[in-house]
Amino acid sequence: MTPSRWAPLAGLGLLTLSVAAAAADGKLRLFNWSDYMDPAIIEDFEEESGLEVVQNYYNSNAELFSKLTAGGDAQYDLIVPSDYFVPRLIDAGLVRPLAAEGEALEGHDNILDEFRAPSYDPEGAYTVPYLWGATGIVYNTETWPDPVPSWGLLYDPEVNGDYPFALLKGDAQFTFGTACAFQGAGFDCVGQEPWVAAARQVIETRGRDNFVGFVDATAAIEQVANGVIHAGIAYNGDLAGKRAEDPETYGKLGFFIPEEGSQRWVDVLAIPARAPNPEAAQAFIEYLLRPEVAARLANYNFYTTPNEAALSLVNDALREPPVMPDAAARERLHFTPSVSGEQLELLQELWNEARSR
Repeated sequence: MTPSRWAPLAGLGLLTLSVAAAAADGKLRLFNWSDYMDPAIIEDFEEESGLEVVQNYYNSNAELFSKLTAGGDAQYDLIVPSDYFVPRLIDAGLVRPLAAEGEALEGHDNILDEFRAPSYDPEGAYTVPYLWGATGIVYNTETWPDPVPSWGLLYDPEVNGDYPFALLKGDAQFTFGTACAFQGAGFDCVGQEPWVAAARQVIETRGRDNFVGFVDATAAIEQVANGVIHAGIAYNGDLAGKRAEDPETYGKLGFFIPEEGSQRWVDVLAIPARAPNPEAAQAFIEYLLRPEVAARLANYNFYTTPNEAALSLVNDALREPPVMPDAAARERLHFTPSVSGEQLELLQELWNEARSR
């Protein structure tokens, strides 16, 4: 099955002309992860609204945060951060409420209850969920036909002492979480003691001969497929999409959620604090909240939609592993805890040391 590229949907209704008028230059500037938006959705929105969508891309939450703090909060109208980064954006004053107090975006009631008042945004004032998924290990099944589903495939030289592997680029807390999980402290570890131990694990891992470096999740899939590495870290939907597009190339790739625990993530929509056209951003969010559009987005990306009204419209591939983890795997998934203040400073200090030593 290939990703669904639905034809433009009739009968959705037109966005009001005031939206286009509110955008001073008729543009919506979207800062998003690479290849994370169906181009057909953009085209349909542009035709309906009269706005032009201009996309720029980033490859990590750290890159997004750095860009926003350097003035990007006044350059973009809409961003797609991950859940645990949201409190950092709020604390830094880099995002604004989605709607005026007492008002709600049209279609907001389509969101599943579990995503309406999440820990990263308790009032649901700053974010709307975009897609959710899981992070795990992608590996070459010819090298390991039946591996133990453990972070040991990356961290234990007795499990993998010879074959090249990589860790995930650009995410300190996630990487420390994987090391904590491997050491028995849990993926959702927080604090000096587990993080120091995790930093030591990263330093030790970097010193191994078969460690090739830190790579993006999408690049890890490509590198396993091409034989550059034999194991790395990837997102479940990315691999499912690659398998669907080219089963011959990506069919030998396996994926598992480590038994010690891993990350359940939610990417969200948020409006930067000084967005040039916040009204246009609101209009696009409301467009994405339509059940038909939310299903298109999920089908294109091979990730699970948090839109309850869209669940009956998604492709069958989104209802089974790896896109939808089985019950046992879901029990091993954890949200990454949000940290701030002195804890965040400690995290960054340890990460810098782990990367430099």
